[in-house]
Amino acid sequence: GFKLLKSSRVALGRQQPEVPLPLVRTVPINVGTIAITITGDGTVQALAETQIVPQVSGKIVQVSKNLVNGGAFKKDELLLTIEPRDYEIAVTLAEASVKDAESKYEMAIQESEASRKEWKRVHPDTPPPPLVAKVPQLAAARANLEARQANLEKTRLDLARTRISAPFDGRVSAEQVDLGQYVALGQAMATLYSTDAAEIVVPMENDDLRWISVPGFTPATDAGAAATVKACVAGREIVWNGRVERVEGKINEKTRMVNLVIRVPNPYATQPPLAIGQFVAVEIKGNTITKSAVIPRAALHDQNTVYAVDPEDSRMYFRSVEVARTDERGVVIQSGLKDADLVVVSPLKAPTDGMRVRYVNSVNGGQS
Repeated sequence: GFKLLKSSRVALGRQQPEVPLPLVRTVPINVGTIAITITGDGTVQALAETQIVPQVSGKIVQVSKNLVNGGAFKKDELLLTIEPRDYEIAVTLAEASVKDAESKYEMAIQESEASRKEWKRVHPDTPPPPLVAKVPQLAAARANLEARQANLEKTRLDLARTRISAPFDGRVSAEQVDLGQYVALGQAMATLYSTDAAEIVVPMENDDLRWISVPGFTPATDAGAAATVKACVAGREIVWNGRVERVEGKINEKTRMVNLVIRVPNPYATQPPLAIGQFVAVEIKGNTITKSAVIPRAALHDQNTVYAVDPEDSRMYFRSVEVARTDERGVVIQSGLKDADLVVVSPLKAPTDGMRVRYVNSVNGGQS
């Protein structure tokens, strides 16, 4: 029986096992118009900041209730008053001095006229000499009058300077003055900043500037690109609208980045406001690119190559693409891809152009 079973056995031959095709994940591509958005961060700065410095000295007799750190004020609002009595007396004395000089000048005119008439009566054909016509005396009287008038103007100006008003709508960031304090000429009393607008300086790479409009920097630009400023204030995110105003005068020598200036009008019109010193995130609306697509970063390989799967024959082909830029969305491809292309996003050890693959569409989960 054993010999019968042995003689009926079929001999096993050598077989080559079938090599499974590599499995890749793909995503479909949507080609269309894509708006470029440039992002950055910066700190809010005041558009204008100035110190209150008196141009006359004296004792402070009135201080506005708004002249405190953080206080808000309007343009031309009275902030400080210096004791004006000494300057009022100086104006009175200067006015009296002007009247005296006017009287002397009028007298010099009359004396000169009388001397001219007397000379003409005696010497009708000869003009009077300057000394006879009292020309030097008349010039001295006129100069004395002009000097007294200038002194009167200065005393009136000093009197007006005892009342210090706000140069713009703004807020107080520091104050060093109290009621009854004596202030000297040129002594800093407070620091004010304007609330008409705020500016944010955002460092940008030089290549990013080609996507946005910057007045005075990019060609054929009338208005700066629109920008959105975001910050977390009082526990919630607040958004303000701004615009690119300019670039600063020098490129940063250490980082080689360009400082872009974003201006936001009326930062204190909202509650909570866009406060000076606030750290904010900025999104700048850039140009648009037609017939472009966004792919995951994992889909882009060396030498700007993308692997695309042809669903008809399940083969993977290399595509050379033109990269516009990379942002938080992924890689923006300017050319080289078609609508509905299946781009490979999974890693491959030894990819070759035209190799057969199995693919899984990461969007709908289909497998081929």
